[in-house]
Amino acid sequence: MTYRVCSGMGGIRTSGDLVARVQLSKKVKLKKAKEYVAKKLGVAVEVLSDEFGMKKIREELDIGSPLATTYKSKGIIAKKNIAEILDLPIPSVERSFISS
Repeated sequence: MTYRVCSGMGGIRTSGDLVARVQLSKKVKLKKAKEYVAKKLGVAVEVLSDEFGMKKIREELDIGSPLATTYKSKGIIAKKNIAEILDLPIPSVERSFISS
């Protein structure tokens, strides 16, 4: 179910991946997960589903985007940045050589 909600929110185009990660990690419902992500990103909940707003935020925070951008993080580095911003454990980041 979480995957469907994430896809419906636009996945990495908006904030669906972040919200889904919070739902699974903190075992909270959708509304609470959206509020948590919005607070951590410093935006209103409504911005989470806005592709243009989230594109700018993702670029500023360097947390990945659907299109590879020169000099921007992707893959495990983007996940590391997400883990730090959302204050969540991400097992693949914790097992990697780049963990803090």
